[in-house]
Amino acid sequence: MSEQKNGPADGALLDVSGIETSYGLSRVLFGVSLKVRPGEMVSLLGRNGMGKTTTVRSIMGLTRATAGAIRFAGADIRTLPSYRIAKLGIGLVPEGRQVFPNLTARENLIATAANRTGAAAPWTLDKVFALFPRLAARAGSMANLLSGGEQQMLAIGRALMTNPRLLILDEATEGLAPLIRDEIWRCLAALRAGGQAILVIDKNVDALTRIADRHTIIERGRVVWTGSSAELTAAADVQHRYLGI
Repeated sequence: MSEQKNGPADGALLDVSGIETSYGLSRVLFGVSLKVRPGEMVSLLGRNGMGKTTTVRSIMGLTRATAGAIRFAGADIRTLPSYRIAKLGIGLVPEGRQVFPNLTARENLIATAANRTGAAAPWTLDKVFALFPRLAARAGSMANLLSGGEQQMLAIGRALMTNPRLLILDEATEGLAPLIRDEIWRCLAALRAGGQAILVIDKNVDALTRIADRHTIIERGRVVWTGSSAELTAAADVQHRYLGI
């Protein structure tokens, strides 16, 4: 396991430290820790059912962590309600997309538009449509009539319209056609190049090691490995043991 750098303030935008989370009497997370620094893309990896989505739900306050610390931009957010966490500047693209089905693509984007963190160059409809040209062509279509890939683009665009300091994607490309997956990765790479901090869950290790800075692998609710893209690419044994590759 590579050792994470911990400096005097560390510069972390998101700092998850030793969190424990349960569903009823069933413990799911056992001391999970990870960091995302400004402008950095970090992946959270692991097989299905290992606690990745629960980690995201804990960060967002949807399932309360019972121990440990979650700090965002220096503020303790572990006990805050979800709406306050979102307002601090975390945009979530949830698993399953969860777009508003009875609104058009344009209305989905407008519905979430806000610039609470005072971004100097906030996201607009035109910027989202430039990032996802397919959405521009389907702007007037009801969201439930969009393809799965278009809905995923819409979910990402909807999160970007909140002008998040941190963008979290749970299963970024799951179930999408290869060409659509490639387009999503291209857009995420562009966002990262533009300085957007990103935490992403996905199973495509090859794509992630090309564009992400660091990776955290969890197994049965525990962090078992963390390191850079170069280190993960070189660690075939780690990939085989924990990711089934």
